[in-house]
Amino acid sequence: MVVDTAIRVRRYSFTVDEFAKMGEAGIFTKDDRVELIDGEVRKMTPIGPLHATIVNRLNATLMKLLESSAVLQVQNPVRLDLHNEPQPDFSVIKERGDYYKTALPGPEDTLLVIEVADSSLAYDLHEKAPRYAGSMIPELWIVDLEAEVVRVFTQPGQSGYANEREVSRGSTIASAGVEGLRVEVNEIFG
Repeated sequence: MVVDTAIRVRRYSFTVDEFAKMGEAGIFTKDDRVELIDGEVRKMTPIGPLHATIVNRLNATLMKLLESSAVLQVQNPVRLDLHNEPQPDFSVIKERGDYYKTALPGPEDTLLVIEVADSSLAYDLHEKAPRYAGSMIPELWIVDLEAEVVRVFTQPGQSGYANEREVSRGSTIASAGVEGLRVEVNEIFG
């Protein structure tokens, strides 16, 4: 006799509002690096020195290039839908006078998302990228620290981004989502 040993348990899917209430209630500390993906609270990988360095370089570069044409968020959430609130390393969002004081930016506010990936590359490519595309975020850059390339994704749709290209050292990325934004890959990797 064959016995099915797999236990089938329905998981509870948190909403972004429930996730926010957990934070307000102190369930997560300020040092907890968590985000909401498909209603699940996911622990994010720790930030190491190389990751932090690249984020700092990108922050300095993007701040100079964007000036006041858009708002640059660093490791802050973007509310994609009822069950997804990732915390990308960067999101370039439309300028708004209140700096999103009353609500987190959503897909309609987001021009570009940038993820810096060392140990998180597979997660960024297979978990987060499809959700950004499905939410119609116009452009995603994944900075691949190991390969020293920037993977640029454009033309979002429900089945993912239709266009992907790798941009390496010595090249310039001209953003499709942020008018006039051009970044030298060498500036990112130093």
